[in-house]
Amino acid sequence: MEYILKSAEGGDFILGYYYEHEIETTKDKKKAFQCYLKSAEGGNNEKKEFQWYLKSAEAEGGDFILGYYYEHEIETTKDKKKAFQCYLKSAEGGNNEKKEFQWYLKSAEGGNSKSQLIVGSHYDNGIGTTKDDAKAFQWYLKSVEGGDSEGQYILGKFYVNEIGTTKDGEKDFQWYLKSAEGGNIYGQFNLGICYDIGIGTTKDEEKAFQWYLKLAEGGDSYGQNNLGNCYRNGIGTTKDEEKAFQWYLKSAEGGNSYGQNNLGYCYDNGIGTMKDEEKAFQWYLKSAEDGNSKKQYVIGYRYENGIGTTKDEEKEFQWYLKSAEGGNSDGQFNLGNCYRDGIGTMKDEKKAFQWYLKSAEGGNCKSQAIIGSHYDNGIGTTKDKEKAFQWYLKSAEGGNSDGQYIIGCCYMKGIGKDVEKAFQWYLKSAEGGNIYGQFNLGICYENGIGTTKDEEKAFQWYLKSAEEGNSNGQYNLGDCYRNGIGTIKDGEKAFQWYLKSAEGGNSYGQNNLRYCYDNGIGTMKDKEKAFQWYLKSAEDGNSKKQYVIGYRYGNGVGTTKDEEKAFQWYLKSAKGGNSDGQNNLGNCYRDGIGTMKDKKKELQWYLKSAEGGNSYGQCSLGNCYINGKGTTKDEKKAFQWYLKSAEGGNSYGQNNLGNCYTNGIGTMKDVKKAFQWYLKSAEGGNCYGQCNLGYCYRDGIGTTKDEKKAFQWYFKSAEGGDSKGQYNLGCCYLNGIGTTKDKEKGFNWFTLSAERGNSNV
Repeated sequence: MEYILKSAEGGDFILGYYYEHEIETTKDKKKAFQCYLKSAEGGNNEKKEFQWYLKSAEAEGGDFILGYYYEHEIETTKDKKKAFQCYLKSAEGGNNEKKEFQWYLKSAEGGNSKSQLIVGSHYDNGIGTTKDDAKAFQWYLKSVEGGDSEGQYILGKFYVNEIGTTKDGEKDFQWYLKSAEGGNIYGQFNLGICYDIGIGTTKDEEKAFQWYLKLAEGGDSYGQNNLGNCYRNGIGTTKDEEKAFQWYLKSAEGGNSYGQNNLGYCYDNGIGTMKDEEKAFQWYLKSAEDGNSKKQYVIGYRYENGIGTTKDEEKEFQWYLKSAEGGNSDGQFNLGNCYRDGIGTMKDEKKAFQWYLKSAEGGNCKSQAIIGSHYDNGIGTTKDKEKAFQWYLKSAEGGNSDGQYIIGCCYMKGIGKDVEKAFQWYLKSAEGGNIYGQFNLGICYENGIGTTKDEEKAFQWYLKSAEEGNSNGQYNLGDCYRNGIGTIKDGEKAFQWYLKSAEGGNSYGQNNLRYCYDNGIGTMKDKEKAFQWYLKSAEDGNSKKQYVIGYRYGNGVGTTKDEEKAFQWYLKSAKGGNSDGQNNLGNCYRDGIGTMKDKKKELQWYLKSAEGGNSYGQCSLGNCYINGKGTTKDEKKAFQWYLKSAEGGNSYGQNNLGNCYTNGIGTMKDVKKAFQWYLKSAEGGNCYGQCNLGYCYRDGIGTTKDEKKAFQWYFKSAEGGDSKGQYNLGCCYLNGIGTTKDKEKGFNWFTLSAERGNSNV
């Protein structure tokens, strides 16, 4: 309709027809009347037209235009009464499109070029007859024989869009050229496009520029917009951003939505004018009023992010809704986000799913990945792993790096498990700049998953991921520098990358940063900083880390000793299922550390720890049964738990099991087995086992008597802090057992033993 409105001389009659018959515009009889009036004043072949309308009126259907002729004394005597009667008849009877079409057809067959154009339009739009593109084309073709520029323009459009005829760029160009030379601004505009792109003719940007210039200077807003493009991009003229801005401004002020959009872009990016996001927003807003869904999406985005306007979630939602309903897949995607997160509307997972689905079905690969996730997790729809996989695959094949990463994970973890395919998708995702794909690709290269092991490539991909801010990539890069994986060992760089990972909230990075501070790797040793980072690391709910924090509070490592906090952290760890935490929580209830003593709770937590396979918990539980703490005394159960602990490699359990075999507690007395278990305990560094092994060698219990070995094991036990070992070592020096007599040394060891509370001294 815009093209008809800007018609050159002779187009008023057709324009009246378009208003009368609601073709590409709102029906408006007043405007139709005005156009017919202009056409009449312009000297159309009124005599013939009058005769046809007279015949049309007699057969019903041409009353309105006939009334116009009577009213304005066109090729007939002025007669207001007849004019009124015709208008009244037209109003009461309504237009009869079929009859009108027949009269236009008769007129067209009689050679009237305007009627031929109208008949073409009727066939084109299916008004009063069946839509027929081929017949429309033929009638437009007849109309142009009389030199009608409108028909020439429409004919060019038919050739370019292959409507009712074979596509023919050259003919398209020729008809636009004729139309343009005849003064039709739409022909001129499309001719400029032909020269601009090279449709049906050799590309000639200078000629394109000239035709756009002619249009623009004549006030055509489309020409002004395209002229702005020429100046902005240096098409057919010297690049001039200020002139580009000026022409966009003219186009925009003329109401052209494309000009308004481009003017907004200029203000947005400071092209030919000062950057002004508020003005940019205002012009984008005007542009979006044309109902263009892409522009509506941009307005929603600006309300979402507060660009050039105040952030407004309700308006954000409304504009995304408009865009989505207009079929824009990005608008549909963001509308899904609004429903998912409750932005500007109530949360609604089902509606979110529906909009994501529309977007995904429209080919939006971001939405396809989201739909996959919804099916994967049953969000807003029924859980369906197969559909999830198919949507992930579509997203991945569409080039979405998130989809490629996820489909790689599917192939890696079991949905159609195939590590080689997983590697290939991670590679695509990584090459597309996805930091998660880069990280997982690094893992593949480091471990030879789906590809040949290549530590240097692993290092390179971890580096890419890390530099883009992926905290897991930063953590693994730190490992590479610390251990020399794919690069030279560098403690300082390891420390720096762990620091970045830790500051990004990565609990593994925080833990390894703690390790660096604990051991002075790439930095000075600092137990306090080590503790602080371990504390942050433990906030992720990891029960093992919670246990370590409890241990540090309990022993004052890197922090002030605090038994109540130690108890609280052991409790968290224990409830999280950590068997070390459960054992130490049992110790707290046993010794009243940070809480009241409680034998029953002590037993309960030792039992949990023991059942979880913890050798310390098993040994502690054995102690409860042997001493009847929190339960009935049961030596057989004590023996069984000591046995489990000992077989698990626990030196305390091994020593206690040795005691059971020595004294026949819960089992048959067996000094040889006792010796073997004391030996294991002693070799494991247990000072109590070392002392008992000394007894065995001194007295020949379960083994051959050997005083030198007895002395050596007492010595190890004494150095380990066992008061009995210290006392027995003192006896060895005093009596020359396995060593030279030395009363002074003997006295010194007795003193240490006494200070540790040994009453035998």
